[in-house]
Amino acid sequence: MTVSNHDLFHLLQQKSRHIKKILNIKLTDHDLYMAQWSILYCLHKFGPMTQKEILIYLNVEAPTLTRTIARMEDNGWIVRREGEDKRERIIELTETAIGNFPHIKETVCEMEVELLRRFSTEEKEQLYTLLQKITPIGK
Repeated sequence: MTVSNHDLFHLLQQKSRHIKKILNIKLTDHDLYMAQWSILYCLHKFGPMTQKEILIYLNVEAPTLTRTIARMEDNGWIVRREGEDKRERIIELTETAIGNFPHIKETVCEMEVELLRRFSTEEKEQLYTLLQKITPIGK
């Protein structure tokens, strides 16, 4: 069977939407959405970051990130403080976010285990390696 690029990317997009939908359902118990979880995970992994650093790491549009960060700040997940440059904003997790992170991560991990239950360890490593080969256009 020969798989076209179009078929491959169509399937990848379908699976991506499926994962997002399931994750959003699972995260409702924590009053979060996938986009917010991505920011929480990023800040937990790397520590306080500028909005621009988060934007680059997550590869999202600036207006989308700004809205998501504002909502997260309103809900007590993050705080914004002034950086060295007065225009720069440093984003960091609140104590509430830090305290709840293990429970939220457990929810996400349970979903990931369920979605990957048919994969062997070798297949997961292979998929990870293959997905890393997809590079942004122009690089």
